[in-house]
Amino acid sequence: MNVEFINPFLTSLVNVLSMMAQTQLKPEKPRLKKDEIALGDVSGMIGMIGPQTKGSLSISFEESLALDIMERMLGERPATIDEEVTDMVGEITNMVTGGAKNMLSEKGYDFDMATPIVVSGKGHTINHKGDGPKILIPFTSDSGKAHIEICFDK
Repeated sequence: MNVEFINPFLTSLVNVLSMMAQTQLKPEKPRLKKDEIALGDVSGMIGMIGPQTKGSLSISFEESLALDIMERMLGERPATIDEEVTDMVGEITNMVTGGAKNMLSEKGYDFDMATPIVVSGKGHTINHKGDGPKILIPFTSDSGKAHIEICFDK
């Protein structure tokens, strides 16, 4: 998969969480993902389709990080992942993809975005829309981990 295509999603996630929730994420080494099991407690997923390719992106958050982001954005910390937290994760997924879409359009890539879906619970699964390899990029923060998964047709 083309790094030029992946980096805007990583940059956008770091920017969105820095601006919206004063949360600093540090990317770790990318790797291929072989299964569908999410590496977090709540995940937002969005499909993308355009003339050049189709695929999907997911962002998974550990519960501790999701609750911390919620507290930083709204001033209240829920006891657990609830409907407000899942709504927030969907909105973050939308903002990250929108930011990446803007960066990619400057490089000649264009795609439409679907409405994000959010899944939560220990051991939930993510089924990507592309036929290519699933690239997993872990992020660390003071409050927990986040993981981006990107999968596009070859």
